[in-house]
Amino acid sequence: MEQLNLFGDEEKKKSIGTTSVGYTSASSILTKASGFMEDYDFTLNPYSGCSFGCTYCYAAFFSRDKDKMDNWGKWISVKENALSLLMKQRKKPLQDKTIYLSSVTDPYQPIEKELELTRNILKELIDYHNVRLVVQTRSPLVTRDIDLFKKFKVIQVNMTITTDSEKVRKVFEPYCTGNKQRLNAIKEVSIAGVQSCITMTPLLPVDDAYSFAETLLETGIKKFIIQPFHKDKGKFVAGTRAEAMKILSEYNWDDNEYQRVLKVMQQLIPNLGIGKTGFAPI
Repeated sequence: MEQLNLFGDEEKKKSIGTTSVGYTSASSILTKASGFMEDYDFTLNPYSGCSFGCTYCYAAFFSRDKDKMDNWGKWISVKENALSLLMKQRKKPLQDKTIYLSSVTDPYQPIEKELELTRNILKELIDYHNVRLVVQTRSPLVTRDIDLFKKFKVIQVNMTITTDSEKVRKVFEPYCTGNKQRLNAIKEVSIAGVQSCITMTPLLPVDDAYSFAETLLETGIKKFIIQPFHKDKGKFVAGTRAEAMKILSEYNWDDNEYQRVLKVMQQLIPNLGIGKTGFAPI
């Protein structure tokens, strides 16, 4: 099969906002799942890096290049041959395989709006494979692909909402869309008949646990996942730790406070998965 390149040189964006964009030919697109995602068959990451640049993102610390680690959020690498690699799987379809899209990037970060790499991958998975798919994002752009989601037999779309506080969000997720827009987006996905989930992973300081739980339930979503962020164990992208620690201290965010909020969430939200078990394949 010939190499399929979706992006001609004249179409290759070199930057988006303050984030530089590069292009690479990956050796593979399906990675055997391991660690936290080991219950899945594969993870699929159309991009390396992420322009959302969340200060606590564990994916940053998988970078082998220290410069890339220190500049997390300021670079993206597009796997320009991702679709070609997936098309090669047509000879051996991925029947009923569980795929997590994505584990170390966001498949709907801003560059996706123009490149539509994730959208083309979804089309390939629908037309030639019968997979069990989980889509993980924190971007309202996900609503663009509702038409494709509805064609999958087994699918779940997860939206990350880590706090009810815009003040907290702006410290930890400075380049992400606000919480309200994300909640509206996952509500739209759910109303369209696509199984949906809200992931509070990790749960960051909240202003009002009771009000937060009620707001989450108002979306109509039936499935939720939660896991803690430990301020003493958590890692931060270079240059972000001081401000993050300041706000964690302001909220007195420690394990006791997390357990208090967790208790409220468990009281009000019936289907609350915790940690790795919550992320089990559908």
